[in-house]
Amino acid sequence: MNELLTGAVTGIIFGFFMQKAQVIRYDRQLGALRLRDMTIVKFMLTTVLIAMVGIYLLLDLGLINLSVKSLSLGGNVLGGLIFGIGWGIVGYCPATAMGALGEGRYDSAFGLLGMLVGAAVYAEFYPVLKGSVLMWGDFGKVTLPGVLGINHWIVIVVLCAAFVVLFRWFERKGL
Repeated sequence: MNELLTGAVTGIIFGFFMQKAQVIRYDRQLGALRLRDMTIVKFMLTTVLIAMVGIYLLLDLGLINLSVKSLSLGGNVLGGLIFGIGWGIVGYCPATAMGALGEGRYDSAFGLLGMLVGAAVYAEFYPVLKGSVLMWGDFGKVTLPGVLGINHWIVIVVLCAAFVVLFRWFERKGL
């Protein structure tokens, strides 16, 4: 029960930040898809950086254990294509659709329904996919620090610096 409460609280906080950053607005979604507005990209990369720091800090303190999933290029490419097509058609990803629904934009309910149908179709075809597409390009349980053979904090610092440079470039270009 404690995990459910923690999930609910962090989800509400994340939704608040999404709303404040205006990433659940349709015009921001369209701008991101057209590579004309990088608000969503900046928000996502910031979220990834905060999560990386938090997870590895908790790992180093011995408060959590990582459960790394296998890297499957087939699954990632197929899933990415389906996700991108759905995002382009509906104008929302799962998180922004929930945020939009929370704001009272009921058009997002159709997207959420489509996501649920897609999940059900995936579950139905999982036995077939498991032995085919999901095995294509299976690299096992890998991480970037593991592949590079360096400490995870070096990767985090380098990514932070790269993202800052990228964000500054976006700002100079008015993106």
